[in-house]
Amino acid sequence: MARAGQIFAFFAGEALRLTGEKGASVRPGIDVEITREGVGVVGMITPWNFPIAIPAWKIAPALCYGNTVVFKPAELVPGSAHALSEIITRAGLPAGVFNLVVGPGSLVGQTLLEHPDVAAISFTGSVSTGRKIAQACVLSTPMKKFQLEMGGKNPLVVLDDADVKVAVEAAVNGAFFSTGQRCTASSRLIVTQGIHDRFVEALTERVKGLVVDDALKTGTHMGPVVDQNQLDQDISYIGIGKEEGAKLHWGGELLNRETPGFYLQPAIFTGANNAMRIAREEIFGPVASVIPARDYDEALAIANDTEFGLAAGICTTSLKYASHFKRNSEAGMVMVNLPTAGVDYHVPFGGRKGSSYGSREQGAYAREFYTIVKTAYTYPG
Repeated sequence: MARAGQIFAFFAGEALRLTGEKGASVRPGIDVEITREGVGVVGMITPWNFPIAIPAWKIAPALCYGNTVVFKPAELVPGSAHALSEIITRAGLPAGVFNLVVGPGSLVGQTLLEHPDVAAISFTGSVSTGRKIAQACVLSTPMKKFQLEMGGKNPLVVLDDADVKVAVEAAVNGAFFSTGQRCTASSRLIVTQGIHDRFVEALTERVKGLVVDDALKTGTHMGPVVDQNQLDQDISYIGIGKEEGAKLHWGGELLNRETPGFYLQPAIFTGANNAMRIAREEIFGPVASVIPARDYDEALAIANDTEFGLAAGICTTSLKYASHFKRNSEAGMVMVNLPTAGVDYHVPFGGRKGSSYGSREQGAYAREFYTIVKTAYTYPG
């Protein structure tokens, strides 16, 4: 909720900062103006994991730059969508500028993709759905503009010279907070051999202290998995990891709590390698794999060996390695001595490779998607 408020406040200011350019033509006596205008009707398809913040960072810039919105939330979170929509409506928008449509993606999402009046689609969700949306937008008449934020298999590299406490906190926050249910989660912990055993020991002790319970209860560190389907997927991947030869070092057990829910201990695998499915496929749960590396060069190679490229992190006290990693990591967002999850609202959010497609979300860069550039030539006569 706090993040949503920050985003709307930011774009309230951006509405007054949308400037154009005026220049001279190569032809004498002709003026050239470059301006931006809204794309039109924007369809928004959002996930369940951040059910107010993610819609906010799509809706706010869309309205800021003069578009109308049709908002389709995930089926698991209609209450959050309704609450946000009620607040937006109370702000006094003209009728028809903002619209909430709740229902299954096969019906509501498909209608948005097929409707000729929808000019653009902004989507956050799975890779498989994102590919279908991209194909539908390209084949639609007229062709739709589209923006995709999809999966991640984000690495956190821990070097021998890292501060163990800093590295453990970054790993725990990135891998297990929000129950690991975020696209920026650091599910691959790539650790060089000199610090490997100390890191695993400290990580295990820290994770053992995490309180898994009702997310609304004071003192809880990690809430339940979102639903039975997601829990089944998490448990399935834990089984896959064991079958592939990784060691379930700690956790991964089902828990019972006073409040009904799908409670799962955070799971730590050791002895994993980058060829295993648990190291290549997005699990979207509290499951992290520790992957050993000989040195920085091998750690960087492992970090980049993925079809995804959303976020990446490194824990080190070396300016040399930190600077090299920032330049050479194949990710859209890079963190040094910080969790891979956790971003600011006023700067670009997005990745590369299979994680994202199209222009960035958030900050002033959001205008690239929600506006069209127009070049106008005038001959005064």
